[in-house]
Amino acid sequence: MRVLGTTLAIACLAFVASPMVSAQQQNQQPQAPMTFFITSAGPGNGGNLGGLAGADAHCQQLAAAVGAGNRTWRAYLSVAQAGQTPAVNARERIGTGPWHNQRGQLIAANVADLHGDIQRDRNNIRKPSALNEKGEEVKGVGDMPNQHDMLTGSDSTGRVVLGAAQVVTCNNWTSNDAAHRALVGHHDRLGGGNTSWNSAHSSAGCTQENLVQTGGNGLFYCFAAN
Repeated sequence: MRVLGTTLAIACLAFVASPMVSAQQQNQQPQAPMTFFITSAGPGNGGNLGGLAGADAHCQQLAAAVGAGNRTWRAYLSVAQAGQTPAVNARERIGTGPWHNQRGQLIAANVADLHGDIQRDRNNIRKPSALNEKGEEVKGVGDMPNQHDMLTGSDSTGRVVLGAAQVVTCNNWTSNDAAHRALVGHHDRLGGGNTSWNSAHSSAGCTQENLVQTGGNGLFYCFAAN
């Protein structure tokens, strides 16, 4: 009789607990897939990324290495008009969002929030959340070395700045010349008077050494466009 009573008690407990477990499982939403990251390393050739195609391929390669290559990845880079080649704005080539980091944290719900079109600072690009494709924080102000400069060639709205390609985009991301320049942003929102994530200041040049000199390492943002 005691064995039977114990068995019935266990069965009753299991019956009561089962709906609770089921409810908990339903409330646990699956983590959003990674659709945004900072490159863990640049190509290593300064501002010569192989143009937009080369930069996109670098994003795709890094994403594939961590199992996220099933999406179309685009580098967040603008290019200036050069001859018959039209200008390209970074904001227009990265899809519509939303974008999440490697940990599933929301970076921005859409292009307008990413750029603060309606309300400033609606995005979540800051050092604790602007992670590389491996889920690691990228070094910023206070770290050695500081690598918070992100190549963008863009203004704060995500559009190319008027000017020669050589002085805003390292000749449309094909130059590692010390006499050329590129606009960069700060992923940690720290350092200097302008702490924009995508348009903080100009690089010292376009060699790898120049990019390191001003607090970078040839890194850039990657967004999933689909």
